[in-house]
Parts: sequence; C-alpha cells; structure tokens
Amino acid sequence: MTGILVVCTGNVCRSPIAEGMLRAGLAGRLGDRAPAVTSAGTAGWEGSAAMPESVAAAAERGVDISHHVARRLLSGHVREADLVLGMAGEHREDIVTSVPDAASRTFTLKELVRLLEALPPSPEASTPDARLAARVAEADGLRTSGFRGNEHDEDVVDPLGLPAESYRAIAWELEGWCERLVDGLFGREPARTAASGAEEA
Repeated sequence: MTGILVVCTGNVCRSPIAEGMLRAGLAGRLGDRAPAVTSAGTAGWEGSAAMPESVAAAAERGVDISHHVARRLLSGHVREADLVLGMAGEHREDIVTSVPDAASRTFTLKELVRLLEALPPSPEASTPDARLAARVAEADGLRTSGFRGNEHDEDVVDPLGLPAESYRAIAWELEGWCERLVDGLFGREPARTAASGAEEA
C-alpha cells in the first residue's frame, strides 16, 4: 500500500492543492513517518502542470505545488492506496465502479472528515500506517451502519475556468478540510501552554 491518493477530474486544480496541503499537514504532524500522498484525475491531463491559479492559491497558503505533474487515474493507483479521497461524489462513484474492492477505503474528503469527527477517539496504533488503516476501517464501519453526514455538501467545486478568486476560495476551503482530516486520522495536536512556549523561546 502507498498511503493516500487524492482524486479529481483533470488533476490540475483541486487534487494538486489538496495533495500539497495534506502532505504538508501530515509532515508537520508526523515528520518522516507521515504516509505518502499522491494524486490523479479520472480524466487526468497527463503530464500537465497544475493550473497557474492553483499554484498561486496554494502558495498564498504556504504550500508549493509548482512542481506538480498531472496523471490519469489507473486502477493500479487505486489498488495500491490505503485511502482514496475524491474531491466530489462523482469521483468516488467512478473509483468504486472501476475498482469495486476499493469501496471500503474510498470516500469524498468531506464525507470522511464528517465520519471521523462522529467517531470516538481510538487508541494509539503502533505506527502511523496502522493508525491510518484502523481509522479508515472505523469510518467505513460507521458509514456501513447508516451514518450519512451531509449528502448535500460532499463536493469541492471545480474552479476550472473560473476567476482567480474562485481558486483562492477553494484553497481556503481545502486547507480547512485537510486540517480536520489530519486531526480525524491522527488526533489533535496537544495544545501548547504558555510555559512550554516560554521554554522554547
């Protein structure tokens, strides 16, 4: 297995931003023990760079995706991933249709965050990979039991062809959801106390 796979349509707008933000958030939380994060598109613009507006919007939030290279989603990418995150419901459905045995580890980003936030905290696992697998299984179990979250707000809007301000809005939205996902998967970071801050200073 190869960690987390983020999927949108062209792999030039939403998924590169989410990939970059997730990678940064996981690295900040777990260091070199963080799961790998990759992305692809169901109609991926193979070999293309991320849209300039996506690169700029991500950079404004401290994430560099300037070296992104788009790729078309293949069934092998899905089979190798521990977790598959669609930017919209259509991506989840496309993935599950093409690779049915990936259904239990395929979600939309918003769907998974809501599932994780509805679950009680789970015991610490031996490794981040084990923790990721356990939390994904718990989320799928809750989904299977009938929890639906908000079915009317599953999608991150595709900004392709929209003004730069739309890309900024999507980057802002993705930043929040990715932060919540890292917390849901690996627990919230302990709050820093004034004393610990003074010691570091």
